[in-house]
Amino acid sequence: MQLYKGRPENTDNRLEREIRVYDFLDELGIEYERVDHEPAMTMEACEAVDEALGTLMCKNLFLCNRQKTAFYLLLMPGDKKFKTKELSSQINSARLSFAEAEDMLKYLDIQPGAVSVMGLMNDKEHGVRLLVDEDVKAGEFIGCHPCVNTSSLKIKTSDIFEKFLPAVGHAAEIVHLVGED
Repeated sequence: MQLYKGRPENTDNRLEREIRVYDFLDELGIEYERVDHEPAMTMEACEAVDEALGTLMCKNLFLCNRQKTAFYLLLMPGDKKFKTKELSSQINSARLSFAEAEDMLKYLDIQPGAVSVMGLMNDKEHGVRLLVDEDVKAGEFIGCHPCVNTSSLKIKTSDIFEKFLPAVGHAAEIVHLVGED
C-alpha cells in the first residue's frame, strides 16, 4: 500500500460519494493522507491499513434505539471492545443495536463496511448524534474511510473537531468506554 497526500489524481472508477469527501475536505483546507486498498474484511487487512497510514483506524459503529427513532454514529478505537450496556447508560438510551443498511444509506449515504465520520456531511437533517470515545478525541490523528471502504484517510483530530464538524453542523458528544470484559 502506498501513502498519498490528498485526493487521487485520477478519479475514474471512483464513486461520487468518495469524490464529494475529497472536494469537501479540500474546500475546508483540511490536509489528509490516503491509502487505497481492497475492502478490509479481516483484522490482518485492517492492521495493514493502520500500518500504511501510521495511525489506528477508528471503529465506526452506526447504531439506533429499539424504536429506530434515534440514530448514533460512534467513533471508538479499533482495538477497544464495544459493549452496548456501557454506552446506553451514558446517553440515556435503552437497548442500542446496529442500524440497518438502508438507514446508513438514508442518513449518511454510506454502505456497510464504509461507515465513517465523513458520512456526516450527508446528514443534512442532523438525524444522527455523533458519539466519540475520549481516547479517539485525545489522539493526534483519526483514521477513517472517505465514505467507501477501498480507501482510508489519516486526518488530524483537531481538523475533524475544529473544521469538519462545525462545517457539517454536528457536535461531538464525548463518551467513556472501558471496553473490557
